[in-house]
Amino acid sequence: MKKVARKEGLKEVPMLQALGEVVRGELREFVINAGMAALQSLLEAERTDLCGPRYARVPERPVHRAGHAPGELVLGGRRVHVKRPRVRSEGGQELALPSWQAFSGEDPLHDRAVEQMLVGVSTRRYERSLEDVPPEIRTRGTSKSAVSRRFVAKTKEQMGTWLGRDLSPIDLVVLMIDGVHIDEQVLLVALGIDADGQKHVLGVCEGATENATSCTGLLTDMRDRGLRTERTTLVVLDGSKALIKAVREVFGSRALIQRCQVHKQRNVVDQLPEDMRVSARAAMREAYGCTDPARAKKLLQNLARRLRDTQPSAAASLDEGLEETLTVMRLGLPKTLARVLSTTNAIENLIGAVRRLSKRVRRWKNGTMILRWTVAAVTDASTRFHRVAGARAAMSKLVVSLRALDPKQIQIDSQTVAA
Repeated sequence: MKKVARKEGLKEVPMLQALGEVVRGELREFVINAGMAALQSLLEAERTDLCGPRYARVPERPVHRAGHAPGELVLGGRRVHVKRPRVRSEGGQELALPSWQAFSGEDPLHDRAVEQMLVGVSTRRYERSLEDVPPEIRTRGTSKSAVSRRFVAKTKEQMGTWLGRDLSPIDLVVLMIDGVHIDEQVLLVALGIDADGQKHVLGVCEGATENATSCTGLLTDMRDRGLRTERTTLVVLDGSKALIKAVREVFGSRALIQRCQVHKQRNVVDQLPEDMRVSARAAMREAYGCTDPARAKKLLQNLARRLRDTQPSAAASLDEGLEETLTVMRLGLPKTLARVLSTTNAIENLIGAVRRLSKRVRRWKNGTMILRWTVAAVTDASTRFHRVAGARAAMSKLVVSLRALDPKQIQIDSQTVAA
């Protein structure tokens, strides 16, 4: 008997699941229909407040009912047809009902389209991603072309607003710049960290290559939008000579450059044969894990000396910019913050978001399209930014160290100008 009961119980599970689906579908339909009915009741109540009760004789009535007109409102990521109550004055001028004006004044479909694209829904599958509505409600605005038009319009508006933002309120302490290749374009992205350890995407610039002209254009644009460049700033780069040249041109001697230790390690190790990579990587990690910059420099120089005879290219790569890989170490920051600021990992996460989103596009039409998608990606990624690890207790120490260098830098600049 127990076995039979158990089997009957197993049969009941699919039935309960099916019943649950029916209940959920009917509940959703009930909620939507109830909402539409409540909307109609609200609009009729507002019309009654303006015109008085239906069929009532009101002497010298200033406004009167004028039937209904077809209208549209946004519901669940689509446009639905709604009968709009009409009100007219004695002079024939149509008056807008407050609720209708409020509901139709904004178009959340643009935001919904962008959000769906960012989470990976294609324009062809947009309608499938929405909740069903009762069949008696007429809808539109879910076709591939309609969704695409909304996405283009919203990202174009977003790009214009975002690339023109005022940067003067940002108390910039650290600047990171890196590039990402999309199709035949290179997108340069600038990330800033303020005195509180908060991250800010400062700008995006497109170009054919990651050259000094594009980099200078990005930095100049940020300066024109209020970014402060007259104070000493820690600038973390991947080691690109074009980026370093552009930073020196805009910031002058006030740029305290830190080359990414991860990039430097990768550049050196990749030029070595397999049997030498493990030991070289371990030696560089030991050096970069030091808190004493003199000892770290000595360890790196010893490694370069060992490689110079057998692997001259790797040795030259290690020697090039070696001092700049130890800049943060010389500031005497706590280990957690020093580790964060010694690499471009913070901006690499942002670049990764751009790469992931760009993979969903099969064909790029032009540079403007690439820039629109990049701005959409970095704007979305910036909503999930966290404070820099270790910043709460240590950023003030970094600020003090940088501000202590300001008088010296200003003096150097004045002497240079005088000369």
